Amino acid sequence: MAENVLKKAIWLLMVVGVGAMAFTDMDLDGVDDKVDQCPNTPFTDIVDEKGCPIETVAAVSHYDLIVGLAYSQYDYRLDDDTDTLTTSVQADYYRGNLSVQLATSFYKTDGGDYDESGMNDTSLAAYYAFKNVWKPGLTLQVGGGLIFPTYDAAYDNNNLDAFVSMHLDYKRGAANVFGGYTFTAVGDDDVVTDTFAIRYQNTNAFNLGAGYTFSPKIYASVSYFHGDSIYESVDATESLSLYGFYSVDAHWFVTGSYAYGLNDSTSDNYLALRLGYYF
Repeated sequence: MAENVLKKAIWLLMVVGVGAMAFTDMDLDGVDDKVDQCPNTPFTDIVDEKGCPIETVAAVSHYDLIVGLAYSQYDYRLDDDTDTLTTSVQADYYRGNLSVQLATSFYKTDGGDYDESGMNDTSLAAYYAFKNVWKPGLTLQVGGGLIFPTYDAAYDNNNLDAFVSMHLDYKRGAANVFGGYTFTAVGDDDVVTDTFAIRYQNTNAFNLGAGYTFSPKIYASVSYFHGDSIYESVDATESLSLYGFYSVDAHWFVTGSYAYGLNDSTSDNYLALRLGYYF
């Protein structure tokens, strides 16, 4: 199984690599060389859509810290209706078109006679955005990361997972359309006994959506999500979601999201609110 996981991960990385080679960005400013009117800009330059500097600083690093609270009515570990509250913490680092993200969360599940709480897994990821690829306004973001086994599995079979992803976003005026794909190589060990079996699988997930920027402070979007379960015996999840972003000031921002499950393996309702600080 481990050999198959490794082969699939290598194959997907090669596919993403071939796609990325369809354009070049020699000065690493995120603008395709075919439309870059100012080649060889320093790494510390902030550039416009034509690749020309609009600001030069010694460092172009930024950070944010986001805390959140989410509620759902379904726990995939139990395959049953539950009330689950999840508190999350996320830290992001930005330098030009490169971003690094560290995220973890803590859950509390109440399923009537069943009550459980603890850590979820923790993820560390890195992404790079290529701007104005193929046409102005089109951004390709590629990345990947590791999912560390901080969730305390009952059978002590939780292992390191890895994922790769790519995301396309096309912006025209105040509107944008987007779509993304993620492949996750699941490393958890299968559990097989005389009475039951829990078998894991690698997962594929994708989303499609559209959004609109109503003002410099307000953005909203609607999207569709489809993602495989990590369990072979559980159907894929499907949902429709609404997302909103509000910038309070130059530092503080708030996001909210609501998702409606489209099948029995998805939470009927999911609601999340997050507060972030950008510095």
